[in-house]
Formats: sequence, structure tokens, C-alpha cells
Amino acid sequence: MRKRWSFLLAFITMLAFPVTALASDASAIDSGDTAFIILSAALVLLMTPGLALFYGGMVRKKNVLSTLMHSYSIMGIVSIQWILFGFSLAFGADHWNIIGSLDWLGLGGVGASPDPNYAATIPALVFMAFQLMFAIITAALISGSIAERMRFSAFLLFVIFWTTLVYDPLAHWVWGTGGFLRNLGALDFAGGTVVHISSGFSGLIAALILGKRKGHGSEPMLPHHIPMTVLGAGLLWFGWFGFNAGSALGANGLAGIAFVTTNTSAAAGALAWLFVEWLHRKQPTILGAASGAVAGLVAITPAAGFVTPLASIAIGLIGGSLCYGAVSILKQKLGYDDALDAFGCHGVGGTWGALATGIFATKSVNPAGADGLLYGNPAQLGIQASAVLVTIVFSILATFIILKSINLVVKLRASEEEEDLGLDLTMHGEEAYQGLIGNASTTPSVFRAEYVAMNPALVGNPTNI
Repeated sequence: MRKRWSFLLAFITMLAFPVTALASDASAIDSGDTAFIILSAALVLLMTPGLALFYGGMVRKKNVLSTLMHSYSIMGIVSIQWILFGFSLAFGADHWNIIGSLDWLGLGGVGASPDPNYAATIPALVFMAFQLMFAIITAALISGSIAERMRFSAFLLFVIFWTTLVYDPLAHWVWGTGGFLRNLGALDFAGGTVVHISSGFSGLIAALILGKRKGHGSEPMLPHHIPMTVLGAGLLWFGWFGFNAGSALGANGLAGIAFVTTNTSAAAGALAWLFVEWLHRKQPTILGAASGAVAGLVAITPAAGFVTPLASIAIGLIGGSLCYGAVSILKQKLGYDDALDAFGCHGVGGTWGALATGIFATKSVNPAGADGLLYGNPAQLGIQASAVLVTIVFSILATFIILKSINLVVKLRASEEEEDLGLDLTMHGEEAYQGLIGNASTTPSVFRAEYVAMNPALVGNPTNI
């Protein structure tokens, strides 16, 4: 009993920390910049429900709710983690050029005054909220690789540990004051390494550890609702303006450049994927156009505030083509089951984007950046390659250790029976489409009958069985 009261007292004390930090230095705050970053943060948050729709439309009917649940549960988990200690680990006072501190535990000391180390014209609390939205969507991206087969309890544990042990250190290395990749001179305007490479390669190793979905390669696993996926892609494109333009951390000319390069690369990526698909498969598809737009958005993310609009065309065209090759050719040849192509789009696209930054970056766009290979500084490409390599190795090793450790406590993968019935029903006890449980084409009769016998309350109409 004494331990319970001690814990409660400690928690209440932590809740009081931020109160002393709410006084603001009004003279340093720019209301236009603040309003712009708040709006940008909202746009970035919208990307995660957009991703849920993008992924949800590509799975089978019996798994759509579990796929949506991944993104929405992450919005809850990471929001709390970031406020309790995640933001402090990522952006707090540097330790050994590797990790932040716990000085801002529970947002103690983070308030309405600006932090000149990160954004001199907006409240530190607004900067914190903006960065939170990046942490949320990064974890959500990984869910595309393990869709339709990972147990929900294991997924929740993975999100907590991965965000703490992978995302937070990476954010500090690249963006935090004192981070060693930042000190090296690596350029990452809005998350090529921190967001896309980390999630893409972590997704790949997670897919390999979990193994292929039951029936993969022998049964059709076609998208069940392509219009849902296209709607999700549209929301991602829309929200990405907050993602990239907002990373200028002010309503200024650099935000305008990032806005234009973002849209241009997305357009180029969509066209590249569409035409390469047309040549390869003889027919262009709307799913391909949507995927290509996402590939173009991923590719421009690290470069958005460092390159010209013309350069963004090249980045998008090459990004869309490379990602198509990874999704439609490489995956088939190697046989891994990256269910919704998190690696194919984000791992490959993010890697190209980070390297492209070292090729096309120019100080004429952003004096705070660096010139790249085409502007007389080949060393920048080497720096970018080093950052890419570090991110890939760290993400793979850390994800492997995290998943293997979780598997010692909680089983990672759903059983064959649960996969047959679908994770919507077996993990969450609900169906996206009424009568699905009685559809013999999607739910094997033996497993369906056994599950219903054990859980009669899950079926609203017995005549459907």
C-alpha cells in the first residue's frame, strides 16, 4: 500500500512540472509563425488517419479494422510517451552526442517561451507538438509491413519500445542539438533518415521475423477497397505540406520552397510510377498512381528545403521509378512479404531522397544547408551516405533485438486459425462488413464454426453462420 501511495505522489508531482514553464516571452514570439506551425502540426496528424485508410484499403476485408487500429492506437500511445519522456530524449540537453536528457520529463520546463536552439519565434510547446506528429506517423508506417499477421498485444509493446529506443535516439542524432549526425553535417529537412529509412528498414526486418502471411504466394491477397486507399493517398499528399513546409518552422520563403518542391516531387513520382507500370504491365492503374505519389513525397522529404523545384522533378521521377521496381520486381524476386510495401516505398524512397539531397542541395535555396555534388561539393554526398548507412544498421539491429525480446514474453504472430478468421474478429471482436463471418469465401467453415461456438455474442445474426 505504501508503494502505491508513493507512486501516486510521484505522478502528481510530475504533473505539476509544466505549470512553472507557462509564462512566455511575448516579444520573441511571432504570431504568424506560431499559427503556421500549429496548422502544420494538425496537417501532419491528419496524415496518420490518412495512412490508416491508405493501408486499410489494401488489406483483405477480414483485416481492415485491425489495420486501421494500428494507426489509431499509435496516435494514443506515442502522444503519451512523447509528453512523458520521448520529447526530452529526442530534443533535451545532449549526452555523448547520442541521446537527450530527462530534464523535460513530463514537459517540465517546456512552455510558451521559445527555445532558441530549435525555433526562436514559436513557443517551445508548439515545437514539441509539431515534432510529436512526426513520431506518431513514423511508428504507423511500420505497420504496413506486418499487416494481417501480428498479434495486437505484441504490436503495442513494439510501438512503445521502438519509439523509445529507435525513433527518439535517431531524432536526436539528426535534429537534436549536439546529435552526432547533425554535427557531421548530414542534411535531413523533414525526416528522410529519421522517419522513412528507419521505418522502412525496421518494417522489412519485422516482416522477415514474422514470416509470410498464411497463403502468401499461393492465394490471391488483393486490395479489398482501392477507393479507400486512393482517399488515404490524397490525405497523405494534403498533410505532407504540413510535414515538409512546416519543417521550415516559420511562415517564410523557405516554407514556400518546401511546399512547391513537395508538390512537384509528388506529381513526378505519380507520373513515373504510372508510366513505368504501363511499360512493365501494359496497363496503368490508379493504385499505381497513388503509390507513386507517396513515393515522390517520401523521396523529397529530406531534400524539400534544400533543393530547387527543377531538382524536385528529378527526385520524384527517379523515386517513383525506384519504388516501383522495389515493390513490383525486387519483392517478387526475393520473396519476402512486406505486406503493404512499407519498405518498398519508405525504405527505398527515403534512401534515394537522402542521397539525392547530397546531389542536388544548394545554398542558394537554403544558406543554412550545404551545396551538394552538382554544386561543387561531392563530400556532402559522402556525408549523406554515411547517415543513411548508420540509420539502416541501427534500425535493423535495434528492431531485431526488440522483436526477439518481446517474443520471449508475448507471442508475436497470430495463429493460423486467427489468420484464417481474420484479425478483426479474433483480435478485436468486430467486423468491418456485416455478414463477413458467414462468408465461406473469406472464412473457412471449420474455424468459423469453432470460433462462433466459443464466442456467440460476436455474431449479431445467427442466420449468417
